[in-house]
Amino acid sequence: MCNCGKHDGAEAGVALAEAVTFEVKDMTCGHCAGRIRTSLETALPGAEVAIDVAARRVTVAGDAAAAAAAITAAGYTPQHAAH
Repeated sequence: MCNCGKHDGAEAGVALAEAVTFEVKDMTCGHCAGRIRTSLETALPGAEVAIDVAARRVTVAGDAAAAAAAITAAGYTPQHAAH
């Protein structure tokens, strides 16, 4: 786990109406969040991403299928979160 402090806790929420939220139960720490963020930023350049490690939720503005694929490619299991 990295100790940079940039990946810990909840980040500001994504304010776009087109955002999709995933529950990622196997995301357990800031390092996991960093891997997911990097994968999402590579797959969806410029997309807004909010990650809440404590709640194990990832919210991203952009194509839901591409976001799910990016999270999976990072080694995690995304599930659409119930609102």
